[in-house]
Parts: sequence; structure tokens; C-alpha cells
Amino acid sequence: MIPLRLPEVAALAGGRLVEPGAGDAGTVDAPGRAPGLLVDGPVTTDSRECEPGALYVARVGEHADGHDFVAAAAARGAVAALTSRPVAGLPCVVVDDVEVAFGRVARGVLDRAPGLPVVGITGSSGKTSTKDLLAAVLATAGETVAPVNSLNGEVGVPLTVCRVTPSTRFLVVEMGARGRGHIRYLTGIAPPTVGVVLNVGSAHVGEFGSKANIALAKAELPQALPPHGLAVLNADDPVVAAMGERLACRVVLVGTAPRAQVRADRVELDQLGRPTFTLATPQGAARVTLRLTGGHQVGNALAVTAAALEVGLTFEQVVAGLQDARPASRWRMEVTERPDGVVVVNDAYNANPHSMRAALDALAAMQATGRRVAVVGEMLELGADSAAEHAAVGRYAADLGIAHVVAVGEGARAVGAARWVPDTEAAYELLAPELRAGDVVLLKSSRDSGLRWLGDRLAADGAPDPADATVAR
Repeated sequence: MIPLRLPEVAALAGGRLVEPGAGDAGTVDAPGRAPGLLVDGPVTTDSRECEPGALYVARVGEHADGHDFVAAAAARGAVAALTSRPVAGLPCVVVDDVEVAFGRVARGVLDRAPGLPVVGITGSSGKTSTKDLLAAVLATAGETVAPVNSLNGEVGVPLTVCRVTPSTRFLVVEMGARGRGHIRYLTGIAPPTVGVVLNVGSAHVGEFGSKANIALAKAELPQALPPHGLAVLNADDPVVAAMGERLACRVVLVGTAPRAQVRADRVELDQLGRPTFTLATPQGAARVTLRLTGGHQVGNALAVTAAALEVGLTFEQVVAGLQDARPASRWRMEVTERPDGVVVVNDAYNANPHSMRAALDALAAMQATGRRVAVVGEMLELGADSAAEHAAVGRYAADLGIAHVVAVGEGARAVGAARWVPDTEAAYELLAPELRAGDVVLLKSSRDSGLRWLGDRLAADGAPDPADATVAR
């Protein structure tokens, strides 16, 4: 991170410094050991990730109280902790609300990097894949900070921002929401100069209450852009495209629609569902082949193109970066070609109706000399529409000609698949003996449905047994 003295951290957080063992009233007001400390290591909520110079953020989670791990953080080299009460072992910046104070510290770090381009990304699906692709492209031109995995909330965004260093050239921030006002809050921590809205679907509709509320929440990102900023909006999603009508900033539409300024033409998919398309922009056109699976990756690549061009990359740099980029985050269209000829597509980190259809489209497009098998689990947080949306998945698979559908778990029973099993163990016992060379099997569900672990297990099958190998003597 950008180095900060401990009093600076306290001022940003709105807290008070407390020396180890000083007690609740023991603030550090005079020169001493704590005020001179320099925080120049990682900022983390996990004591195991602390290194010399680290700031440990002792948040209270669902299953553990971070204050219990302050001593462990100190043992690994942390120089201070952000806490809600004094804790022995480290100088503490004591605040009323650790999460809120952490956001303030992150904003202070970003304010010390004036002129740093900040690209915010949101959408009901595809945020992490797009973030990964943009980070890969930008990294070809300079030091780029982007979220690890799917750190996109009130804690994840500050963790990402605090990784900014004096040499960082680009910052990519993924912004998720479970209600209105969440993205607005995140843009206060990381004010974007470019805002990307991918789509508006039904993810978390049970929490938002309606798709209209989801649209209002996602619109908070482009609405936070300054007049000189750029909103990158999906021309193929009418709800997203309409967000540009009342913005003060510039707008670029991306998609396959004729009105898109950054457009994809002549999209083709290879045997593993990897797309090739003509990328057309005001800066030029080129034929691009992605190493990522799924036709939906084309829309992600268009959004990446618009954002990367805006922050200073040349068209040639963007094309090269797109073609070189490889999958970065696990369980997102993760393709494993087993030695026995079975292909496993593990896309079970998250699921909603939009991303479920995209995954099924990818399965249908992949070349299979054997069967195409869709293993689907529950899509969570769909509220009253859950049963209907799951039933729609079964119909969509049938319309695509995917005859082999296995539904896993009670929540997925409404899919109406020919085969239903109660859990992932039963699914493994069903699938493992029958998969053959030429089969392509897709696993898709929300994360907490557990199919990603089933996908890992199936991907690891099919390797020759070392005990059967002939040993040369």
C-alpha cells in the first residue's frame, strides 16, 4: 500500500491510538513508539496474511472475532491493528465501527494517488470474469491492482484499494450489491473515472424485491461518475442502455447492436466454446480470438476494450491483451480436459437465471462426440420466483437440445430434470461411473450449493492409476 504513519491511519479512520496494554483510556497523545510507526505492508483482515509493516483489520465476522487474532497478526509482523476495542499485543486504532473506518482508510489511500484511473465494474453476472480480463489487459501496460477472486463488497473494496502503491497505474474495482445504496457507498470509497455496467438480471431479486430495484442499484455506478468520466453500457441490454439517458458524463455503448460504438461482428465458437469475433471500434477493427470459454465472454471483452481504450491503451495493446488473457479466478467456466477424453466445465461459483442460460449456451456450443451433460444446482436468493426460474432452466436446456440434465439438491428439483439427486455425493456416485470419452459435463449452481467441489472431484477423475503403470527396469 501507499505508506502511512500510524497517526495518519488514525486520522483517516476517525479513531484514537491506544498503546498495547494501555486499556480503554490509554490513548497515545505524546511522541512514543506507536505514533512513529510506518504502515507500509499489506492491509488485511486475515492474520495469516500479515507481513512486516502490515495493518491488521480486526473485523467481527459471522464465525470469528478478528480481535482474537491480534497476537497472531503481531507475530507475523503487523505493526498495528484497526479495532473496536483495545487489544494487547499491538498498537490499536480504536474506532466505533471497524468496517466503516476501514472504508475511510481506503479512501485516504486512494486520495494519495491523484490521477489514478479507477474502473468500476458491476452487473448481475460476469463481474469477476470481466474484472479478470480487464486486469490482464491493463497489466500489459503498467502496474494494475484488481480484486482477488470476488472481493466486491464493503470489506472487499477497501482490501483492493489498500493494495495501491505509489507505482500503481490502474485500479480495477468490482462492485456488488445486495440492495439499493450499496454501490453508492462503494463509489464513495473508490470514486470511479470509468464505470462499466454489464447487465441487469434477477440475481439476488429475493433481497432487492424486484428487477426494477436491481436496475436502480446498478445505475448508482454510472451516476457516481464525474462529468469527465466515461460510462460503458451494454447496448444489448435495454435496461442498461437506458441508464445513459440522464448521465452528465460521456457514454459508450458496447455490444452486437448496430448502435454500439464498440461492437462485435461475425462471432464464431471453436470446439471448446472459445469465441473468435471481429472487434470494431472507432480506433480500428481486428479479428480477435479469446482463450476463454463461452459466447458471453464476447460482451465482457467489448466492455474491457472500451474501458482500456479510455484509460490510455492503444487499440493494438488491447487486441494483444485480449488474445493473451487466460482464466484467472476459479470455478468460472473452468475447463478441464481429462486424460480419458472427458471435458469438465466447472462454472459453479455463482448462478442466476442470466448466467445459467449463458453457461448452457456454452455447453451447447462445445463440440462433443459423446454426450452433453448439464449438472445444475440451486440458484439462490431468487425469492418468490425461484421455482419458476428453475423450471425455466429445464425448458431452456431442452430447447438447446441438451438431453442429459441432472438436478442436484432440493432447491433444484423444480428444474424438472430427468434425473434428480439429493446432494453432491449422490451426484458423484451417479456421474463418475458413466462418464466416457467425448462427454462434456457442465456444473452450474450458486456457490453455496456446493457443485464447485463436485466439479473439482470430477475433473480429478480419469487420470491413469499410477499403480497400473509399467515401470521400466
